[in-house]
Amino acid sequence: MKEHTGEKKNMKTKTIWLNLIIFSAVTTAAFFSGCGTTGNTKTPFGKPVLRVGVTPNYPPLVFKKSKTLQGIEVDLAGDLGKETKKRIRFEEMAFGELIPALMSGKIDVIMSGMSMTYDRQQHVQFTQPYLQVGQMVIIRKADVGLLGNPSNLNRDNLSVGFEANTTGADFVKGRLKQAKAVPLSSAEEGLESLRNNTIDVFIHDAPTAWQLAENISEDKLIAVYRPLTEEYLAWAVRKDDEELRDELDRFISKWKQNRKLQTILSKWIKVAIFVN
Repeated sequence: MKEHTGEKKNMKTKTIWLNLIIFSAVTTAAFFSGCGTTGNTKTPFGKPVLRVGVTPNYPPLVFKKSKTLQGIEVDLAGDLGKETKKRIRFEEMAFGELIPALMSGKIDVIMSGMSMTYDRQQHVQFTQPYLQVGQMVIIRKADVGLLGNPSNLNRDNLSVGFEANTTGADFVKGRLKQAKAVPLSSAEEGLESLRNNTIDVFIHDAPTAWQLAENISEDKLIAVYRPLTEEYLAWAVRKDDEELRDELDRFISKWKQNRKLQTILSKWIKVAIFVN
């Protein structure tokens, strides 16, 4: 009788361990299957996660202050998380790495002040735009008389800076072929190069010019508020992720109608062209 009882105990113990192994395997499989390439990635606890790719060097769109992400895109992502019941997980990387990361499934959406361009549309699909921008000229105040007119920029004795891998780079290379093109790593580097007389002109997106205008401590640089191009900012998703694109479009439309979008944009930009 004792031996029979012992056998039952052993069988019960084996059953418990077998159930634990099966539970562990199922949980692990669920976790890794949730780390796929759609906008419905899930944590081990089942809460959907939206992986948002950003390059935090572009105030007021997305930047870091005291090691904390801030800006228009951060606020929009926060509201998006509340609306969709998803946990937003920001993935920081260089701007040139955003589209490859999206295409490879490392992130679900790019929310980093990205302009809609034909070349980018060959690799990703954009949501509807949320802000109209354009390239603008930033110069030293002392040079307003000479360089305040954009028609004076295409000269071989002029050093024109731009941020690499941006629409500003496309404009300089395509429209200012006589000028000396100087690629820079960020807007901050471009502005600092201008202050230090390393370059004569810096071409960058309108938000950079708007931010400069709101900086009351800036006494050396000025922006020429005549857009050189007409561009639109939007979010990018993979070409095969129409479900996420449609979901994002619905919220952008909703925010345009209830003016939540304009409220967030106006918090960071005083002078802007909002897209209806």
